[in-house]
Amino acid sequence: MIKYLRLGFFITFIATQLQAQVARKYANEFLEIGVDARALAMGKSVVSSVSGADAGYWNPAGLANMETYLDASLMHAEYFGSIANFDYAAVAVPIDNTSTVGVSVIRFGVDDIPDTSLLQDADGNVDYDRITRFSAADYAMLVSYARASEKIEGLSYGANMKFIYRSLGRFAKGYGFGFDLGAQYKRGDWRFGAVARDVTSTFTAWDIRIDNELAEVFRETGNDMPDNNNEISLPTFIIGGGRVFSFGDDFSLLTEVNAVFTFDGQRNALISGESGVSMYPSAGAEFGYRDFVFLRVGAGELQRELQFNNTYRTAWTPTMGLGFDYRGIRVSYALTDIGNQGIAMYSNIFSLSASFGGKNTLF
Repeated sequence: MIKYLRLGFFITFIATQLQAQVARKYANEFLEIGVDARALAMGKSVVSSVSGADAGYWNPAGLANMETYLDASLMHAEYFGSIANFDYAAVAVPIDNTSTVGVSVIRFGVDDIPDTSLLQDADGNVDYDRITRFSAADYAMLVSYARASEKIEGLSYGANMKFIYRSLGRFAKGYGFGFDLGAQYKRGDWRFGAVARDVTSTFTAWDIRIDNELAEVFRETGNDMPDNNNEISLPTFIIGGGRVFSFGDDFSLLTEVNAVFTFDGQRNALISGESGVSMYPSAGAEFGYRDFVFLRVGAGELQRELQFNNTYRTAWTPTMGLGFDYRGIRVSYALTDIGNQGIAMYSNIFSLSASFGGKNTLF
């Protein structure tokens, strides 16, 4: 019995994680964190204006608006007091005069979690050398294709094939697959965009791997044995519109407003109906000087929060950031509260992007 008491904390952690993977409402939520400090500084309001490699994540149609031979992007961020790490890389290249392909890779994980399931040997002796470590990590790869319409000037459209791999050490593996669709339309200084994420629903199949020894510990400690199951990510629909303003030859202003619609039940969204449809609005602006220095601000994730006195208040996430673009090398910074579960409300996010060459094609 002492053995089981010592393992109680570890088993409770594993049981909670595995059961949450099966039953939770917000499936594959790591894909909602967002990439690129520019987009995060603008409150994630970029579906109508994004282009380059980062468009593979926000709106694949934006890949068709690349003006260079190759575009690449990198981002690393640490959340919750550096407990969790988020890594992102993307690259995009045109394959002919109207088509572009891209690949994006995302990892979000907690590493070095102690595995104390074998802390004691068969004789009940504690042996700290038997402690191993594992990672709880989520991976995604997006393979994107975009094309500029040859019939409608200013229209582009694209799609993602999305591959998901989720790992909870030796205890569970998840495998998922889904699709995203997107479109952009430019008319003069106006920008319009739409994205349907998980358009056919994204299914993640879980393989729970509990050996006999660990299964016995689950039973003795009163924890329910997790079963193999599937997660389903229902479609999310995002629409956006924006406009570019020019002030002489030196100054510019890009503004954009987005609306995110979810269909998986009521959420604490600004607009949420009993039918299960919820809507989050967001807005962002980018002030530019000679296409070299950029100041960005945004307001995102507007929602209604239930207070302890059973009243509601409207909450929102303010964001801001800076950017520099020098000969195709782009450095961006964002101040945003992605990790708002910790003591520090706001997170400092940096990303690096680069464009190379003129718009030559791969073939």
